[in-house]
Amino acid sequence: MNVLDLNHIRRVFADDNKNKVTALKDVSLSVDTGEYVAIMGESGAGKTTLLNIIATLDKATSGSITLNNIDLNKLPEKQTAKFRREHLGFVFQNFNLLDTFNNRDNIFLPLVLAKKKYAEMEQRLRPLAEQLEITDLLNRYPYEISGGQKQRVAAARALITKPDLVLADEPTGALDSHNTEKLLQLFEKVNVQGQTILMVTHSAAAASHSKRTLFIKDGQIYHEIFKGDYSRSTYLKKIMTSLTALSSKEE
Repeated sequence: MNVLDLNHIRRVFADDNKNKVTALKDVSLSVDTGEYVAIMGESGAGKTTLLNIIATLDKATSGSITLNNIDLNKLPEKQTAKFRREHLGFVFQNFNLLDTFNNRDNIFLPLVLAKKKYAEMEQRLRPLAEQLEITDLLNRYPYEISGGQKQRVAAARALITKPDLVLADEPTGALDSHNTEKLLQLFEKVNVQGQTILMVTHSAAAASHSKRTLFIKDGQIYHEIFKGDYSRSTYLKKIMTSLTALSSKEE
């Protein structure tokens, strides 16, 4: 079953008719429930614009987009924040944690905004904190912990709402190799448990943890690779070969 469907998405930015920039030309894609999809492409290819449209932070110029059969183009502006809280989880490169809140309250924030009871928030947090190995960090503040720990706290905040889809925007960009591997292993683990993930990344190694990799070029889906029965190393090689081909076509 598809959780996400995009059909002929186009996004044009324009101050006037003379200064049009077409960020997305014609993007169609579907993501099944329980999939783990990576999106790759050069800077300016349209990855961030695509993610922003899926996140309801931007609207397509034309085309249709549905999340669990909800037409996002018809979603009233006043309901978009509520929709994001209830259906989407976000993991960002720069963590987006509030230093004035301890880590527990950072994780609880989307549930507080959704007016959930404290007992329910604690019940949801307990197994998640154990899984992410952050139980002993909950009473500390973001400025007191490492980058890798911050990203695990951010992941908990994204997962605690039990979202239909987790959107990860360069989630390993600010991490060292050790913490990158830990985060990607976490993503794999929650994906096996049924969580759907869509990740934008520049890293072929990060993409090799996904089940499918899409390549975007000049505002269009250029190519895709399924992991299938490939080993991680073989899948990584295929991703790198596709990136090389993508770069050579741009020269």
